[in-house]
Amino acid sequence: MTARCGLLWDEKIVFSRFLEGCGLACEQVTPHLLAAPFYRGRFAALIIPTGFANPSYSRLLPALRASSGRIRRFIEGGGRLLVFGAGIDRADAYDWMPFPMTYRHQRQKGALECAASHWCSTLFSGYDQGSIECDGFFPVHGGEAVARIDGEAVLIHAGIGNGEIIATTIHEYPSRVFLNEFCQDSRETFL
Repeated sequence: MTARCGLLWDEKIVFSRFLEGCGLACEQVTPHLLAAPFYRGRFAALIIPTGFANPSYSRLLPALRASSGRIRRFIEGGGRLLVFGAGIDRADAYDWMPFPMTYRHQRQKGALECAASHWCSTLFSGYDQGSIECDGFFPVHGGEAVARIDGEAVLIHAGIGNGEIIATTIHEYPSRVFLNEFCQDSRETFL
């Protein structure tokens, strides 16, 4: 089993320390590396933090768009992708994804309505599900809505080829239980 994940972001952030504290081998993948045709990272999972589409926080969105085919092949080959809220009200923030998806930026706190039987509901294990913060919702998506706040989808799951995508607007670090399952695999897939 391998627990190797790629964290897509412009520079080192505290989130990488959290991932390493969970026992994961975490490699930072910058926008330049992601878009470079010669780059070949090997990971079980990729993680894109909150705010990736907001130019005040990150320059990642153009690289995601330029690398959309590479990301799709990674997922189809068995890789996993965890992507958080875009952090800005842009309906096209997820146009690089392999299925239709729109995002509405709206900070809110509310009670989580969740399909508890779905394995990715462990993302917020240990949190007070009666009062979860999120930074928006997905009015249009091509996956299964696993969790909602006030009827709006805040956690989406979709299988693509041999891999899967989880998109969420929940504004909390994922639980260690979730990360250890999500980032563990018997194989690594090339990005």
